[in-house]
Amino acid sequence: MVFAGLVFSGRLLDRSAWWPALAAFAIFCALSSAIYLINDVFDRAADAQHPLKRSRPVASGALGPGAAIAVAAALAVAGLAAAAAVTPVLALTAIGYVALLVAYSAVLKHYVIIDVLALSSGFVLRSVAGAVAIAVPISNWLLVCTTLLALFLALSKRRHELVLLADGAAGHRPILEEYSPYLLDQMISVVTSSTLIAYSVYTTSSETAERLGSSRLGLTIPFVLYGIFRYLYLVHQRRGGGSPTEQLLADTPLLACVALWALSVVVVLYTRLGG
Repeated sequence: MVFAGLVFSGRLLDRSAWWPALAAFAIFCALSSAIYLINDVFDRAADAQHPLKRSRPVASGALGPGAAIAVAAALAVAGLAAAAAVTPVLALTAIGYVALLVAYSAVLKHYVIIDVLALSSGFVLRSVAGAVAIAVPISNWLLVCTTLLALFLALSKRRHELVLLADGAAGHRPILEEYSPYLLDQMISVVTSSTLIAYSVYTTSSETAERLGSSRLGLTIPFVLYGIFRYLYLVHQRRGGGSPTEQLLADTPLLACVALWALSVVVVLYTRLGG
């Protein structure tokens, strides 16, 4: 998501944009790692009872809470300092990201609907960071599509937790008591449709074609369709969706689809074959 601004702004071949983009990627790797450590410290008691999360270092006792917080603090300070060195706007984005996700870990994840909105906002801020790092305008379409995709992943994650833990879901995470598979399926349905419509309108609009210099971006829609349908299949038929990253790396068809989508976007935007 950090590289979305680089690719869709048309600056992928501009080497002067590579270093700030790579710096933003490294910075948000550090910041997201810090947030995960903080969240694991907050959730260590509940995670110890979880069939999958109990093997995490903090939950299993392999890493003490004090050491985890110390590492998180070091990563956060290093990330924020590096962001300030790249550009003040990136530093503000990074501060907002850390503040939001710490608030999520401490408070916001206990409020229904707000929890998934806060979680998805963290992904949106990663896209914003990638754009401000290379000083390109933040497209409304970038924000809309990223928000909807992030909500799709966040809601799927909640559904996975609810189905996996069944009757013990509320004991692990009290907010799960406010959800049901039916409610989450309704939300996922709305977000799925909205994501596909938003991406289709974006890729086929004359405004996009004029700004990016290509009218062929609509050719990438089939990859997005398959990717979302494949993810839904994994969530509903394979009971997946707990971790989008693990799901992506573990499922070859999904990984191939994402790779082909990325390749097709680059080919469409950076080759001029009468488009």
